[in-house]
Amino acid sequence: MSESGIPAGKPPAADSAARQAARPRKPDWLRVKVPQGERFQWIRERARSQGLHTVCEEARCPNIGECWQGGTATFMLLGDECTRGCRFCSVQTARRPAAPDPGEPVKIAETIREMALDYVVLTSVNRDDLPDQGAGHIAETIRRAQLAAPRLLIEVLIPDFRGDPACLDAVIRARPAVIAHNVETVERLTSTVRDPRAGYHQSLAVLAGIKPRAAALGVSVMTKSSLMLGLGETEAEVLDALRALRAADVDFLTLGQYLQPDARKLKVTEFIPPERFQALEQAGLALGFDYVASGPLVRSSYRAAEFYIARRLHAGRAAPTAVAQ
Repeated sequence: MSESGIPAGKPPAADSAARQAARPRKPDWLRVKVPQGERFQWIRERARSQGLHTVCEEARCPNIGECWQGGTATFMLLGDECTRGCRFCSVQTARRPAAPDPGEPVKIAETIREMALDYVVLTSVNRDDLPDQGAGHIAETIRRAQLAAPRLLIEVLIPDFRGDPACLDAVIRARPAVIAHNVETVERLTSTVRDPRAGYHQSLAVLAGIKPRAAALGVSVMTKSSLMLGLGETEAEVLDALRALRAADVDFLTLGQYLQPDARKLKVTEFIPPERFQALEQAGLALGFDYVASGPLVRSSYRAAEFYIARRLHAGRAAPTAVAQ
C-alpha cells in the first residue's frame, strides 16, 4: 500500500476506472434533460441574489428543470448546513451552522409572490443546535408567505424535532395545508441510512401526532411522507412501512428511486423498474392512501403530487387517484 492509500502498482486512473465499472449503470428511465428555460434561470438567479436555498439544487433533484420551468420550487429554510449527517443526503453537515437569516421569511414570501404560485413546499435542514430547533423560524416563514399570497397553499416538510411536541405545535399553529415528514427508508435500514439521532419509530410517532395535536389546536391539516427505494430493502419491508404509515393516518405518499449524490454517500443497490413502482402505487392506494406518487423520478416534493393535493384541498373532496407514469 502506498502513502496515498492506493494499492502499489495500481495507477489512480485504473483505480478510478475500476470504481466506475463497479457502479451500477443508470437505466434509460432515469435520464433527464439538462435544466434550461427562461423561468428556470429567473428562479435560480432570484434565489442566489436573495441568499435563499432551494432543496431542488441542494438535493440535486432530477426534476429541477421541469419543476422550475413550470413555476414550482421547494425552498429550504434555516441555511444550507444540517446538524445531522444522513448517509443518503448531499446537504452539508456542521455541528454549529451559521445563525439563521432573520430576513429569510420575508425574502421567501416576496419570491413566492413574484412567482405567482398557488402551492409551495417549504422544508428545512435539521437545526438541533437551536433552542426551538428552528420551529419558530419555519412558522414565521409560513405566516409571511400566506400574508404575501392569501390564496397560497403551503406544504411544509419538517424535521422530526427530536419528537418535541412544542416544536410541532408551533408549526401547526401557523396553519400550513399539509405537514410532511419523511421516514426515508424501511425500519431495518434506518440506522444505516439516517443519522443516529433520527429513528423510524420516532418519525412514525411524529406523523401520528400531527392530526390529534392539530385538532386540539382547532387546525385542519393533512399529512404526507416519503420513502426512497434501491437501498437494499425488500418488497415485504416496503409494504410493512406503507402499513405503518397508514396506521399513523398519513394521507399522501411518494415513492422514488434513491440516487447516490456523491462518492461518499450510500451506493445504489438496485435500480427499481417502473413496473415495480406501479405495483407499489396500487398497493398504497389499496391500503387507503388518498394519493400515491410512485415512480423512479418521484421525489418527496413532486409536481404531480402537489397538483393533486392542491385540487384536493381546493375542492374539499376528491376521489383517490394514481399518478400517471
